[in-house]
Amino acid sequence: MFKGSNVALVTPFKNNKLDEETYIKLIHFHIENATNGLVPAGTTGESPTLSHNEHEKVIELCVKESSGKLPVFAGTGSNSTDEAISLTTHAEKIGANGALIVTPYYNKPTQEGLYQHYKSINDKCGIPIIIYNIPGRSVIDMSVDTMARLFELKNIIGVKDATGDLTRVDQTLKKMGKEFIQLTGNDDNALEFNKRGGVGAISVTANIAPKLCSDFQKFSKSDQDKDIKEAERLNKILQPLHHAMFVESNPSPVKYAAKLMNLCDDDVRLPLVKTTDETKTIVKKALQSAKLI
Repeated sequence: MFKGSNVALVTPFKNNKLDEETYIKLIHFHIENATNGLVPAGTTGESPTLSHNEHEKVIELCVKESSGKLPVFAGTGSNSTDEAISLTTHAEKIGANGALIVTPYYNKPTQEGLYQHYKSINDKCGIPIIIYNIPGRSVIDMSVDTMARLFELKNIIGVKDATGDLTRVDQTLKKMGKEFIQLTGNDDNALEFNKRGGVGAISVTANIAPKLCSDFQKFSKSDQDKDIKEAERLNKILQPLHHAMFVESNPSPVKYAAKLMNLCDDDVRLPLVKTTDETKTIVKKALQSAKLI
């Protein structure tokens, strides 16, 4: 149900308020451009600075506007277990297909703490859960053994791996098998990630290049030589975009790219700020190289 190119949706703002009209247009842009799944209210969606009401609204709009055309895995993580349970049960109630739940940031729980956190959420909901392991932002790193324990629970189905360590794909596949969904959170390693057993990505770049990312994912999972060569060709086109999206803290660069493509404004919420002129030049050149502007 959840593979291929899944977009980590940006949340558009206007005068520091949620821009619902533009957000709805973005959702339909992805439906029309072959994106395989929608991930609202994640880090790229600036979830740390969304109010609780805004967080729920973003997910509600995504579920409503996608109308079952694309699966919606809502970002419902928190470093408060109770809050994560609240957001996840709300997402389930309004019809989300699943939840993407980040490892608790700042608290620095042990592996047992991580297990109990996810188990508590699992026990309170009935929708699939994808673990989001991103040590670069949350400081802690969930071990493969802890994920294997969690995979025994009814709702834990996979991981968004943003460790950047490709050997994790091999270790996870060996421990849990093909039924455990592995999605990369690093656009730049998606080709090798899939070769090793991954089934897709939760992508920042897909915000601005949905068709390229979707085609790349489709071809990268083929067993035909001609398709693999096409995936490699698309990967070369996408790499400058992947790089440009992370010259500064995400999602400032991708929002500037979206602005250049008339998709949404580049407003971000403090403590994030708009990109520098130097980064703007890099982003613009990457979009031009991919023939997106």
